[in-house]
Amino acid sequence: MTFWKKLFGKKKVHEQVPEDWENIVYDRDNVDFEDEEQRSRYITNCLEQIADASREMNLLTGEYSLVTSYLTDMEEIEALPGEEREELDGIARRLHTLEQECERYRGKKNRMSDGDYYHMRKQEDEIQEGISKLTECENYGDLIRQDLKRLDMEKHAYEYRRSELETMMNNFRGMSVIFLTAFAMCMGLLLILQFAFEMNTRVGGLLAVGAVAVAVTVLLVKYMDSEKELHRVEGAISRLIQLQNKVKIRYVNNNNLQDYLRIKYNTDCSGTLQKRWQQYQQEKEERKEYAEAEAKTEYYQKQLVAKMNNYRITDPDRWAARPGALLDKREMVEMRHELILRRQTLRKQMDYNNTVAENARKEIMEIVNRYPAYGSEILAMVDKYESET
Repeated sequence: MTFWKKLFGKKKVHEQVPEDWENIVYDRDNVDFEDEEQRSRYITNCLEQIADASREMNLLTGEYSLVTSYLTDMEEIEALPGEEREELDGIARRLHTLEQECERYRGKKNRMSDGDYYHMRKQEDEIQEGISKLTECENYGDLIRQDLKRLDMEKHAYEYRRSELETMMNNFRGMSVIFLTAFAMCMGLLLILQFAFEMNTRVGGLLAVGAVAVAVTVLLVKYMDSEKELHRVEGAISRLIQLQNKVKIRYVNNNNLQDYLRIKYNTDCSGTLQKRWQQYQQEKEERKEYAEAEAKTEYYQKQLVAKMNNYRITDPDRWAARPGALLDKREMVEMRHELILRRQTLRKQMDYNNTVAENARKEIMEIVNRYPAYGSEILAMVDKYESET
């Protein structure tokens, strides 16, 4: 991609700089060439200019050759006979279509991460069974929770009835005490009337005894009925507690199994696992298609390179990496225009660096001619610098 950006990327707009920033000025007025240090520093500066220009020229020459070879390749391709060009375009068209398919896959959003994908692939054979088990556990858990709620409601109802019965029995005991106390007081009053006032209280005594007997009997019967019902209620509560304990064991075991399955399949519920399984199946198919497209891409790239090797194409691999350029004439024209501009700019840079190097050499030779006494020393510096660089 760096190469293509380099060749076909948009040109940057450079700031306009003053011309004197680009011109190399040789000012010897303040240099004392009789002084060895000043003379050496001035000559070294000129030699460094030559070296910098040479290094730049090496880089520019390589880039210039690259651009030129690409332009030559374009001319060679456009000069192909119709039948051969059609065959070349057919290969490029298939290659371009495959590359677009690969690019669409790479650019797809919400793709499954590699970690999730390979985790699912390791458990591929048991995922559906895991979904089934987890769904069954969740449904069973819902039923167990419903049973526990129902048992709780029944237990609360029985406990409420037990509380009512206990209150009624306490009331019966209290009423019995009241009746017996009232009977004792009544009998005491009758005895006083009989012995103190010599009144006949036999009938009153019989009535009092009969009333107390009836009242106590009724209270006793109700108390015994309530006691029996209380035993039944307490038995029902006991049975409910035992049943709750059994259901709670199932509830805990089911929850533990759900936790295990969620950890095993790295999910929070069966619905999430089901969605991920569907996503995995789609991702698997897409990755298969992508792998096939990549394999075909490599095949057609080799075909395109082999086809281009039959012509005078400098570097067929460059075109195999960008088959779309072979198919779009407008893009080819834009590329040629861009490359020509690039080559002109490179040529300008090369001329500038040639001029810098040439002027620096001329400056050195002028100094040699003007100061012949130091000519051999200066030329020795030049030879040494050139051998080191």
